[in-house]
Amino acid sequence: MTDENQIVVPRSFIDLFVPPGRIKPTEPYQQILTRYELCEDLAQMLTETASAQLFDLGLAQSDVLERIHAGLTEADLVDQAEAQWVVRRLAELQGWEPFDPDRGEQ
Repeated sequence: MTDENQIVVPRSFIDLFVPPGRIKPTEPYQQILTRYELCEDLAQMLTETASAQLFDLGLAQSDVLERIHAGLTEADLVDQAEAQWVVRRLAELQGWEPFDPDRGEQ
């Protein structure tokens, strides 16, 4: 890592690249940093969309998050784990309850 880059990748994101039972990520730091920047930018950009869906469509917060999660996975821009991270981060940015991708499958 160079001194030029002062972005701190949160552990929750790095963990997406660590297989169960292992302690080291499977990807190099630069790749993880690139993916993190994309996912963080997506979460930040989706805040307005989420607010609009909540108020304009009258949806519940969990329904908004489910719709956005579905859209992210269908767009094939991020993988499943990254999509879940983006939506959890979006919920955090909005001050909403955390996203539970298994809520609808119970």
